[in-house]
Amino acid sequence: MPEGLLSGEAAWAAVKAGRALPLAGGPLAFTQIELIQRDARKRAAAGFAAPDFERSLRRQPAAMRRRLEALLDRLTARRPRFAGLAMDRPRIMGIINVTPDSFSDGGQFLDAGRAIEHGRRLVEAGAGILDIGGESTRPGAEPVSAAEEIRRVVPVIEGLHRSGAVISIDTRHSSVMAAAVEAGASIINDVTALTGDPESLGVAARSRAGVVLMHMQGEPRTMQANPRYREAALDLYDYFAAQIETAETAGLPRRRIAIDPGIGFGKSVAHNQDILHRLALLQGLGCPVLLGVSRKSFIAKLSRGEDAGHRLAGSLAAALWGLRTGAQMIRVHDVAETAQAVAVWQALASP
Repeated sequence: MPEGLLSGEAAWAAVKAGRALPLAGGPLAFTQIELIQRDARKRAAAGFAAPDFERSLRRQPAAMRRRLEALLDRLTARRPRFAGLAMDRPRIMGIINVTPDSFSDGGQFLDAGRAIEHGRRLVEAGAGILDIGGESTRPGAEPVSAAEEIRRVVPVIEGLHRSGAVISIDTRHSSVMAAAVEAGASIINDVTALTGDPESLGVAARSRAGVVLMHMQGEPRTMQANPRYREAALDLYDYFAAQIETAETAGLPRRRIAIDPGIGFGKSVAHNQDILHRLALLQGLGCPVLLGVSRKSFIAKLSRGEDAGHRLAGSLAAALWGLRTGAQMIRVHDVAETAQAVAVWQALASP
């Protein structure tokens, strides 16, 4: 796990001086690395200065050295373009819920015309990606048929695709994925990490689209009942490693995959905090990280119990924390406010 993160000019000066290594080839660098090993009985960790870790590899047995060298390569290598977008700067994904029951804005954009107009405003405000969903996955949400989902989202995708927007389809159903890609979507964003529908993995592999694998413990109706983990951040890392291996075997290469830790999806406030504190750990998988924290209930639980419409400040704080710890993309409702916050953060980090 990379630690001692630096940004902007300080990061590159430290890399040039040999005191740090670049994180994901981007604007961050790390000066320390914690090597975590665990099995069924114990967990062990060892800390190294980042340059010393490279030298320590020479003393490892051959098999372990190869594993650690691959890990270090994934931590430091520049991320490939995702859905045509360079991952060398923060990307904002704007949310468009074409649903009657989403937790924050359900019903506001159920009409296709209003949803298209809203999407165009989000692009003008700074969204590089538009994430369009036709089924709510809030805690306790009831499922929606694939046919109804398609009816809701395809006209919106077609309308915004004609405007030149980069479109993501937020769905867990393979038939919706296929219809959305045909309509112009270039990203498939699945809260089940392609496990919720037996056809999803094949559809995603054949689509040539970028794919976001999200972690969710359980399913929307029950996921917040009693989520349990040994260690949340480490459990997510192991989960994603297995899902990426499965995807690669099925013909979906790592270069087309991004990962989303699924904040609030089958996780307590403590679990969310652990994952956010160790978010840089996920860079060891070699994929861009998408973080969705916008208006989520953990913000209110850490604050004063605000409703979803009054969580902007907390959403911005959590989003900037995510960028500071390595996330390449952030999924948000409030695009203009987020774009302003990101612009100021970048300017202050790179004097």
